[in-house]
Amino acid sequence: MGRKGPELEEREWAAAACSGDEQAFYQLISIHRRKLYGIAYSYLRNEADALEAIQETVCKAWIKCRRLKDPEAFIPWLIRILINCCIDELKRRKRVLPYVAETVQATGEMVSVFKMDLDSALDRLKPKYRHVLTLKYYQDMTLAEIARVLNCPEGTVKTWQHQGLKQLRRHMDVGGELYYG
Repeated sequence: MGRKGPELEEREWAAAACSGDEQAFYQLISIHRRKLYGIAYSYLRNEADALEAIQETVCKAWIKCRRLKDPEAFIPWLIRILINCCIDELKRRKRVLPYVAETVQATGEMVSVFKMDLDSALDRLKPKYRHVLTLKYYQDMTLAEIARVLNCPEGTVKTWQHQGLKQLRRHMDVGGELYYG
């Protein structure tokens, strides 16, 4: 039977959640909470902001859930909402305070110079490339899953991945030397 059981169950929960079943909605959120946190944290790089983005996502999803036409698209739809909440927070940060690496210091984390360079290089990418690379390499999503989340053809996702990696390499190339992690 393999993965058919949980997938079928998840589809049924999604259909029930979209019909207003609070328990089914909670169950879906619970199953995917680590993935949602990982995505939010990879965008915001701050635990409190990531948790706040998830909370905002869950509220928005619950309010709009009944309007979702295809319950099978529940998780990609939820991730899209989360990404939009993260983008909104990043825009708010830029308006309030120019981005400074104080978020790293505030959490007391030890972060390698390479990681900081990678984060900085990712920040300089076009959003479509950054989304694909973040979901692929930070969240280990397949290109098909990313295509569903971003609501675009898989071929487009492959192109964006290729272009994003090319730009990332160019941004990481400092002083003629390429950093390797």
